[in-house]
Amino acid sequence: MSDKQRQNLIASTRTALFGWARKSSLWPMTFGLACCAIEMMAASAARFDIMERSGMLFRASPRQSDLMIVSGSVTLKMAPVLRRLYDQMPDPKWVISMGSCASAGGPYPTYSHLQGVDKIVPVDVYVPGCPPVPEALFYGILELQRMIQRGDRQVKESTIDPLPELETSAP
Repeated sequence: MSDKQRQNLIASTRTALFGWARKSSLWPMTFGLACCAIEMMAASAARFDIMERSGMLFRASPRQSDLMIVSGSVTLKMAPVLRRLYDQMPDPKWVISMGSCASAGGPYPTYSHLQGVDKIVPVDVYVPGCPPVPEALFYGILELQRMIQRGDRQVKESTIDPLPELETSAP
């Protein structure tokens, strides 16, 4: 085996190892805003125990988490806060949009709610439902882990900018 082949072998093994480590130790920051947060709590409770089985540890600080689970409707006043918390998360970071309110703004369009969280942060996995059952969240987490293992990202980071009408200016 030549030296060039050995270098490629080590690089591919290192990439696979990092992908496995990242997918196996997700630390989510919860962003529970409505009834979907109750289902997220049920997913980590004793009956389902999804978070413990997946190696996930909830964090309250964005600086210690690499996954944001947005569950529930996002109001226009809360949107800049969500974006700021997303920007404070270290790279690599991922986002799961949980429920129809977070994914599309809910059943009825309204002036005070954001019509999809993907307008301000890049969303990797959408979990449908109103509210989604804990099994749906578990399936979304498994899909995210598969995506992390493969090393692909559906949304490009540079295409999402904060909406100018959402930014507040100090007087």
